[in-house]
Amino acid sequence: MIKISDGDYYERMRSLIQDLTFEQARLVYKEKGIPFEKEHFIRLGIIEETGLYTNLGLLLSDQCMHTIKVAVFSDEAKTTFNSAKEFSGSVLTQLEDTYTYLMLCNQNRFQIDDLSRREYWDYPKQALREALLNAIMHRDYAYSGSIIITITKKHIEFVSIGGLVGGLTTMDIMAGISQPRNRLLADIFHRLGYIEAYGTGLRRIRELYTHMAAHEQIEVTPNTFKIVLPNQNESQPVEASAKEPIPLYSSKQFKQILEEVQREGYVTDESAQTLLGVKKTHAYLILHQMIDASLIKKQGRGKTKRYVLNHS
Repeated sequence: MIKISDGDYYERMRSLIQDLTFEQARLVYKEKGIPFEKEHFIRLGIIEETGLYTNLGLLLSDQCMHTIKVAVFSDEAKTTFNSAKEFSGSVLTQLEDTYTYLMLCNQNRFQIDDLSRREYWDYPKQALREALLNAIMHRDYAYSGSIIITITKKHIEFVSIGGLVGGLTTMDIMAGISQPRNRLLADIFHRLGYIEAYGTGLRRIRELYTHMAAHEQIEVTPNTFKIVLPNQNESQPVEASAKEPIPLYSSKQFKQILEEVQREGYVTDESAQTLLGVKKTHAYLILHQMIDASLIKKQGRGKTKRYVLNHS
């Protein structure tokens, strides 16, 4: 009864793991220009008045046990894997890493009309972002299962554990009524600028799909919440001339990275950004395309993470 009536009950409970570190969270806060020191932890709900860490602290920590699993299938029956990834660590890092990977899978096609070029993403970028944020913020972390994201040629599905909070209906949440299951985590996401206000994400997704051929779907059971986004380039194909994806990398950039690795023995995310003269996300995409091509491999995590030649 307490759990049903108090959505943030799990967050405020004392964590069973007390040996926590926050290197990943600190990097995110530093990038946002927001202080993240231990004297702020009580106010944020990361530690109790007694000085012990809460479950919210566990979610934000490097030791977070919950993960996000992404599977790409080549068939609609979901029997043949193309690739699979699992993202772990702080939920803040999981958010950024998962979104970057989803954008790798989000093909951007274009069509030339006279002197103008029109772009067609498989999925609206903001819709992917809002669906992912919804899954992370509203899942029931009292259960150990992962958030599951599946991608096929026709659609992408976000499935999180936990139905609606406090007897709300699907019509209620689409109307903008919001009762966050993890209120403290939602406050942190709001402070970091990931969300603007509670209850607007699903309505924003609906607006993005209003004038498209296929629309989003929301499926709710007592224990799960699913958002399905249709692939617009499949439901409303663009002309043949538009079906060439815009490349996310160039062979020249691959060559620059490989030469740097051979010269220095490794590259980091930061050195790749400087070398290529690109932003963090672009460098991440290039490096992970090279990993998928078996040209390099990743070693270490956090501050020790680096990319070396893949000799296998």
